Parts: sequence; C-alpha cells; structure tokens
Amino acid sequence: IMAFLLGGLIGWERERHGISAGIRTYGSICLGSCLYGIISTGVPGADPSRIAAQVATGIGFLGGGVIFRQGDYVSGLTTAATLWSTAAVGLAVSFGMYIVSLTTSIIMVLLLYLPRLPWWKKITGRVIKAD
Repeated sequence: IMAFLLGGLIGWERERHGISAGIRTYGSICLGSCLYGIISTGVPGADPSRIAAQVATGIGFLGGGVIFRQGDYVSGLTTAATLWSTAAVGLAVSFGMYIVSLTTSIIMVLLLYLPRLPWWKKITGRVIKAD
C-alpha cells in the first residue's frame, strides 16, 4: 500500500500538469517493483539483488520508449527518469527502507514542482517545458 501511495503521489504531480503518465502509471510501477522485491526476498536461497537489478533494467527499457527526439529537441527525459526512480522507491519499500522511500518520493515531487514556480525562471534564466 505504501508503494502504491508513494508512486501515486509522484504520478499525481505529473498528471496535474498534463503529462500522460500519471497516477495509474507511477502507482503501478512503484507497486509492481515492490512486489518483485517482496518476491525476491521470499524465495529461499535466492539472491534478492538479482531481481532488483532486473527491475532497474526493465524499467530503463520502458523509460527508453518514452524518449523522443525531433531535430535538436528531446522530450520524455524527465518522464523516463521519474519512472526509473519510482521503481527504485518501490524496491526500497519492499526491502523495508520506509524512510528512504518516503524521503526520495518527497524529493522527487519537489524536483518536479520547483521548475513550475514563478521565480524559477529568474534563477535558471529559462522556462522548463513539461515533457
């Protein structure tokens, strides 16, 4: 439940700003990676890091599918990065790292939200487009 809620929180921030990958996508990725982590710890004699590594690889492949290039403009990088990070949050929950997963989720939401604040343009000198 915690994994779904944290993933949903990240997805809610994305969905609020019109990004197609939202609550359902991020919640599912976080929940699924948590389940893979739980399964990996429940198999006697198995190395839990093997499944965790495959989750990271699989989500990286999924994220690669949302990155598009048109001329000099690249879109989807933020979505790909947050999908990958959300999977890590789910794995952290599955391994009982609740403070780490909560803290990471809060930092991710802040990273996604800060560029939308009016003073951001003054600091960076540019406007961030949603991808």
